[in-house]
Amino acid sequence: MKKKKILLQTDFALGKTGFGRNAKAILTYLYKTGKYDLVHYCCGTPHTSLQHKMLPWASVGSLPDDKGELARINQDPNLAKRASYGEYYLDKVIKEHKPDVYIAAQDIWGIDFAINKPWYKKIHSVLWTTLDSLPILPSALDAAKKTDNFWVWSNFAEKEMKKIGFDHVRTVHGAVESKTFKRLSERDRLTLRAVQGVPTDDFIVGFVFRNQLRKSVPNLLEGFKLFKEKNRGVKAKLLLHTHYGEGWNIPKLAREYNISDEEILTTYVCKACNKYSIQSFRGQEVNCNFCKAEKSCNTTSVGHGVTETQLNEIYNFMDVYCHPFTSGGQEIPIQEAKMTELITLVTNYSCGEEMCEPEAASLPLNWSEYREHGTEFIKASTKPNSICNQLTKVLKMKPKQKEIMGKQARQWALDNFSTEAVCKVLEDFIDNAEEVNYDFEFQQRKGNPDYVVPEIKNDSEWVLHMYKNILNYENVDENDDGFKHWMKEIEKGAPREKIEAYFKQVAKQEQEQSVKFEDTLDKDDKGRRILYCMPKSAGDIFLSTSLFKSIKETYPDHNLYVATEPQFAELLKGNEYVHKVIPFAEQFESHYFTEGAGENEGFFEISFIPHITTQKFQSYQHNGKDVINYKDLKYAHH
Repeated sequence: MKKKKILLQTDFALGKTGFGRNAKAILTYLYKTGKYDLVHYCCGTPHTSLQHKMLPWASVGSLPDDKGELARINQDPNLAKRASYGEYYLDKVIKEHKPDVYIAAQDIWGIDFAINKPWYKKIHSVLWTTLDSLPILPSALDAAKKTDNFWVWSNFAEKEMKKIGFDHVRTVHGAVESKTFKRLSERDRLTLRAVQGVPTDDFIVGFVFRNQLRKSVPNLLEGFKLFKEKNRGVKAKLLLHTHYGEGWNIPKLAREYNISDEEILTTYVCKACNKYSIQSFRGQEVNCNFCKAEKSCNTTSVGHGVTETQLNEIYNFMDVYCHPFTSGGQEIPIQEAKMTELITLVTNYSCGEEMCEPEAASLPLNWSEYREHGTEFIKASTKPNSICNQLTKVLKMKPKQKEIMGKQARQWALDNFSTEAVCKVLEDFIDNAEEVNYDFEFQQRKGNPDYVVPEIKNDSEWVLHMYKNILNYENVDENDDGFKHWMKEIEKGAPREKIEAYFKQVAKQEQEQSVKFEDTLDKDDKGRRILYCMPKSAGDIFLSTSLFKSIKETYPDHNLYVATEPQFAELLKGNEYVHKVIPFAEQFESHYFTEGAGENEGFFEISFIPHITTQKFQSYQHNGKDVINYKDLKYAHH
């Protein structure tokens, strides 16, 4: 029986983001069932990244492999954002893989473009998004109107959407790996402290977070200061598991609140040995205490962080978990902390409302309302005195009471957020979805690089006209980042003809990338192909032709493909030794892509990339298949 094919569009499963960790959890679960054919469409990664091969299911990235193409896209913030989130290749990926179920798990601005696709209503499509503040974004309301399956990550979002009249909205939480996050024995917890040189009688207040402005670090620091003043003699420390290289300037804020460096701990991760250490902040790029590597340790980040097993140890390092924030879609660290049976202090707003239900065994943090500048969203400012009072309550709590609350919190988290609980919802949805027959006309959004722009005096109307008629974007308006960017460029004096040329170049590029690379190759010469790469220039390509005869004589049964940029293809027209000229792409510079490695079969038996051979020794390895003897290689003389 044919397996149903599932396409999940979200962050890369090995990324340290909430979306990435959710992807890893649910894809691992669904893969182990053996029931489905899985494809992971990875936001923010190159289209054919080697990282994708590290996972057992099929994966493909959202960004062009070609650096030049990517650079052109990045000139327009609108196109850059759409490409990163998946719009650039989405139609192509849908057409190629033909999923029965399409699930897009992302912020609403990272998936709302899907609802206008011609295939969206013809397959089982789900928007699975985070909504964290009031009023609800207009784009979310518009998307909810156009989709039958609109899932949100919190009861708060579902409640507020239903108040407006969207009764079909349902809560499906992001999955948390329950097997990893658990309370360790008291002996192991004490050992963790001993290894890190932290006294066992220190009262450790922990916070795991990405250092973003919506994480209420100043409120936490002020609340901790009040707690210290209220409980003099108590040896307390803050453990801030975050990256110091972005967001809040934590050392500066700590000095303002008269909190010493020794009272704040953070997590360093070594890039050499991958071990972590918990210590006071000493700057970035510090020496490793374990492997002694120099300048190898940085505070943990999305790019290089701890493993989930290590993170579980860090939670077990804490005595209490405190999570003040302005708003949040789900805030996965809260559920992870609960699974380790920690008492959790949570701001009672947004997704925090759910965390503060009596069954969840949290201690709620009070807040006051403020309006966020620029968005006018209602946000929560957590009250420092509430942080102080709740920390004091935990400090004075009897061990038995903490144990009971901790076990209750864990069970609640398991029932509502564990991978098993979340994936049961996904399985039911997928299993009840009928197989899709792709007999409908599949139309991709195509730009028109040949469009003649009429005379339009108004600059804003002119820019919007090009988005609509050259790039075929219907939903771009004055609030769009790309529109704002081009209006600023015009104000700076950028000539219209240059901007128009950029739009047409992007449209042409999109037309070219809609053709699969594999389709440029013959079907009957697999195993008998040789690739020669020379992207430019005219002189280098001309000189390269002197090698083609010798290559053909050495490999008479193979077809020679030459990859170059389109403007140079004419120079090779009619060459008797060249089987076919194909457009050059950045990934051709990797033998692992062209010749294959591991499970990747590759496309060519041998690939030559002479424009980088002076720097990269790998050019001389061809999976042991290269039989060229360089002293016998015959060069034509000019």
